[in-house]
Amino acid sequence: MTRSPTARLRAASPTAVALTAVLALVLAVLSPGVARAAGVTATFTKDSSWGSGYTASVTVHNDTSSTVSDWQVVLTLPAGTTVGHAWNTEHTGSGGSHTFTGVSWNSSIAPGGSVSFGFTASGTGDPTGCTVNGAPCTGGDPDPDPSPDPDPEPEPGTPVERYGRVQVCGTKLCDENGNPVQLRGMSTHGIQWFDHCLTDSSLDALAHDWQADIVRLSMYVQEEGYETDPRGFTDRMHQLIDMATARGMYVIVDWHILTPGDPHYNADRARTFFTEIARRHADKTNVLYEIANEPNGVSWSSIRSYAEEIIPVIRSHDPDSVVIVGTPGWSSLGVSEGSGPAEIAADPVDADNVMYTFHFYAASHRDNYLNALRDAAQMFPVFVTEFGTESYTGDGTNDYAMAERYLDLMEQEQIGWTKWNYSDDHRSGAVFQPGTCSAGGPWNGSSLKSSGVWARDQLRGD
Repeated sequence: MTRSPTARLRAASPTAVALTAVLALVLAVLSPGVARAAGVTATFTKDSSWGSGYTASVTVHNDTSSTVSDWQVVLTLPAGTTVGHAWNTEHTGSGGSHTFTGVSWNSSIAPGGSVSFGFTASGTGDPTGCTVNGAPCTGGDPDPDPSPDPDPEPEPGTPVERYGRVQVCGTKLCDENGNPVQLRGMSTHGIQWFDHCLTDSSLDALAHDWQADIVRLSMYVQEEGYETDPRGFTDRMHQLIDMATARGMYVIVDWHILTPGDPHYNADRARTFFTEIARRHADKTNVLYEIANEPNGVSWSSIRSYAEEIIPVIRSHDPDSVVIVGTPGWSSLGVSEGSGPAEIAADPVDADNVMYTFHFYAASHRDNYLNALRDAAQMFPVFVTEFGTESYTGDGTNDYAMAERYLDLMEQEQIGWTKWNYSDDHRSGAVFQPGTCSAGGPWNGSSLKSSGVWARDQLRGD
């Protein structure tokens, strides 16, 4: 599958799933070489929409007494609306005509069965025509002048207003009504170095121009961070949480341990910090807690025991919060240290409302890491709290093609992400040109590095 930069996935809530067209497919005339599929029906559902596009799914039902094979759905989209990315199907397009066919695991439909596929559209026009295996989807003579149903209005309000208090449901992050949601945004760099990049104007840009759902506030513990001034860094985190909250964004409070990699080294500091943060912000619905950024050089059992020590500290003040737990090998799900997600799945943290961290850097972390994320998504809830298009050093050449393979998977599995990093660091992973933050912006246009243009486009669906 090839991901278009226009793709943008949102939660499929009852209000978002506002447009459903049930298409009866009576096949009297068949295209050459396509198997007969009389008595088949299909459901087109607009799952979510925003100002410049939407996501949709199509379910093909076999209501006959024999197996249907080699199904083919052709949708006609109006001028200005195109298909950017499709899943569970092979997609080709020419002009306004878009053809969707089965893939190896869903090309056949047993009697009484069904298969589904989905796609993202750039533009707001609904299909004006549909055929399956060459016959009209309307169940009779095609409408000579079909009129598409009107688009629902984009969901109003900020991300927090739309989704409320998020929660873990099964292997997904869900909104307050239990509908899976993918939160997408940016991670800051360490606030001990790049605090000046986090201002009213830069956060306005992130929330409104970049259209981020979430910001990760990265507070290093060592490396000139929290341990040097616990009071000062805690106060600044309070302020930043309040600033993001005022803009309707979700917040990940990142306890950024890295060196040393054993989270127990900072356990006493973590108890002090998270006690105050959870007590102060317990009445908010938008705060998530990342309790150990990148554990390394320690076993999963040790990380798990740390989590089971710190989570009760948070829950004693904020009982409904989502907690994100770091994983072995610099939050690689263990891959960087010769393990993998199965170890975590076999011995999960003994707590509810918990997610597990995965980090990747596309120029360094190739298919074995991508496959680990794919496997993990079937086992337990994952949040990608940090990733880059460059190498794991935060610098070097950007590999956008590999990054977009990750984004394809995260979109399909509705895995939330925050990209590293919203600063003007000199490295290629920072989104702004050096000097942008000291100058007070601007926060788009010529101030953006290549990675900044790419990140903003992903968030906006441009």
